[in-house]
Amino acid sequence: MNILLPTDFSDNSWNAISYAIDFFDPVVCNFYLLHVSRMDTFMAGDSSYSPTKDQIEEIYIKPSKLRLKALLKEINDKRQPNTNHKFYTLADYGFFLESIRTCVKKKKIDLLVMGTKGASGLREYIVGSNTGDVITKVKCTALVVPEAAKYSPLKEIAFPTDFNLSYDLMALQPFINILKMVKASLRIVHIHKKDTKLNTEQLQNKDVLNDYFDEFEPSFHCLTNRNVEDALQCFVESRAINMIVMVAKNLNYFQSILFHSNVEKITYHTDIPFLVIHE
Repeated sequence: MNILLPTDFSDNSWNAISYAIDFFDPVVCNFYLLHVSRMDTFMAGDSSYSPTKDQIEEIYIKPSKLRLKALLKEINDKRQPNTNHKFYTLADYGFFLESIRTCVKKKKIDLLVMGTKGASGLREYIVGSNTGDVITKVKCTALVVPEAAKYSPLKEIAFPTDFNLSYDLMALQPFINILKMVKASLRIVHIHKKDTKLNTEQLQNKDVLNDYFDEFEPSFHCLTNRNVEDALQCFVESRAINMIVMVAKNLNYFQSILFHSNVEKITYHTDIPFLVIHE
């Protein structure tokens, strides 16, 4: 398995790296640690300025390589050695999204793991910043690890769905792989408004999902709430859910979860990882 770990050398990205190493402990993995240097703003503001290849190497790439080397040493010093895991470092310069896309293609990346920071969870990250850009604009399954998330073996996974299958079921293969790996209980959650019932197509899709996940004996949960986010929050707390899985094509449906504003009531944004699956 090839896993990309973008890092800005913050505590937040260290936490995401640690989580990934623990999570994939039994799996043979190549971990690619990537740091992307951006051009300094004063240089970027001067359209006539274009650094030479040597300047880029000297000013951006070399320092990045040194910091990545130090990060690798920190991983070796702080983590138990694992013969399943190999680490590689990648230093790049320029635009973050482009670098991620290039790496995903070149290194045949199966999964991206990124951290998010702050009590507002994904909100500012979805809107315009790195993590949000990556999970919405890079076609690669991503594990989003909030800064307060600490790894513990997965026991309960929530899969919220509107039962409108706008994606190919084969897209769920990365999720199937994880379910096989962790032996967690799968909770398929549908949130609807009061007095609304599933239509014929949704009922058929419910059966389709039941068949697809049959070997994992999924349980189905129907929650009535005008607010998707509040309903999921209650469910997460009552069930001790420790991962939420979504399909990228359904991000519009889940925008209230991701773009939420009521920070006080929300805890799962800061301590429960999200797996966002791309087709």
